[in-house]
Amino acid sequence: MKHERRKPFPNDFLWGGSTSAYQVEGAWNEDGKGPSVIDMAKYPEGTTDFKVASDHYHRYKEDIALFAEMGFKVYRFSIAWTRIYPNGDGEVNRKGIEFYDQLINEIRKHGIEPIVTIYHFDLPYALQEKGGWSNRATIDAYENYCKTLFEHFGDRVKYWLTINEQNMMILHGEAIGTVDPNLKNPKKELYQQNHHMFVAQAKAMALCHRMLPDAKIGPAPNIVTIYPASSKPKDVLAANNYAAIRNWLYLDMAVYGRYNNIAWAYLEEKGYTPTILEGDMEILQNAKPDFIAFNYYTSQTVAASEGNEEDVKQTGDQHITVGEPGVYKGASNPHLKRNEFGWEIDPVGFRTTLREIYDRYHLPLIVTENGLGAIDQLEEGDVINDTYRIEFLRNHIEQMQLAISDGVEVFGFCPWSAIDLVSTHQGISKRYGFIYVNRDEFDLKDLRRIRKQSFYWYKQVISSNGANLD
Repeated sequence: MKHERRKPFPNDFLWGGSTSAYQVEGAWNEDGKGPSVIDMAKYPEGTTDFKVASDHYHRYKEDIALFAEMGFKVYRFSIAWTRIYPNGDGEVNRKGIEFYDQLINEIRKHGIEPIVTIYHFDLPYALQEKGGWSNRATIDAYENYCKTLFEHFGDRVKYWLTINEQNMMILHGEAIGTVDPNLKNPKKELYQQNHHMFVAQAKAMALCHRMLPDAKIGPAPNIVTIYPASSKPKDVLAANNYAAIRNWLYLDMAVYGRYNNIAWAYLEEKGYTPTILEGDMEILQNAKPDFIAFNYYTSQTVAASEGNEEDVKQTGDQHITVGEPGVYKGASNPHLKRNEFGWEIDPVGFRTTLREIYDRYHLPLIVTENGLGAIDQLEEGDVINDTYRIEFLRNHIEQMQLAISDGVEVFGFCPWSAIDLVSTHQGISKRYGFIYVNRDEFDLKDLRRIRKQSFYWYKQVISSNGANLD
């Protein structure tokens, strides 16, 4: 649909940026913090670990000041579970509470609204050793962790996100580093873990509404539009399959408290159905999100699979595979350009995704990740000409405005990432931020913060409320 006149962004639109604790903070074992599954995972050869990352833990005041200079209305970050509970439960770590108290106060001092992700991949390793999300006790540990966060920070945090990209932990957990390598029947076990995360998320939503009646809380999956490789009916059916398994399973549960019927049929066919205890579905149905947060980087294209093992395809990003024999197989989209890491770039797909989510659920939407990973070059005079990032974000913001013109209720945009951080797959070399952190994979240098060209561009976007994208 072509709009002759686009609707402007709402006056109170929440422009900001995103990070996660393990990718930006560093200080991985300082001030009582315990190890997480990320800390204990193996890293791809040639890439750094997360022990120092961007050293945000020691430099947060400088970083928040830079975010304020850009004009951020919101800053979305995650709390490291193991800073609050080094063993996942048990005794609270006071130093962890103090750090996030100081961080939140600093954010608010600059007139920025904090958006807190409760859990962003970094499950406490002590809980993993007890079975992780396969163990229903982790549900209780998560609920207790949420209660502690709400008690200590709920007076200053209005927006909460339950679990970052739960669907990616289930579909691509090996690449992220969240899958227990000792699982006997990984797929079956992962969908049992998935069910336990659903229950934990539902409990968190209900608890938030009881404890913080003025706060808002929602899920944060990775949702993208799924194209059929052609107009062949079987390809369309395959896309329908994958959309249910990848997208709607997670949002149908978060919003309606029920399993998506196509996804459930898939679980039955494959023998992956989870054990559901009495009372679980009631808990799931009583959870009501106030909004939907979602992450979008690129669309995906799939074709029909007749059951061949070669239908499982590796994408451009490291160790990410798409396809399942007899369900769908990954395909390339010849109509899209790719970035240097093999990701297809699809701004129009972003608009389609926004429309699809809002059409299904009619809840306000906030984009909590969208961005371009690239090998940025630091030039003489502390210049980083990341015009490719500006182009990527400009094109996506334009499509987001068109979605708003389509009648989609979008209230915020938090690109990934506010500042350079360690990428899950390609270390520090794959940069996303508006702010350059002066370090390499294994040489920490001075960790100096340097404004990129995109920093100044995004500052202009925010100050004009999205009216000036030039």
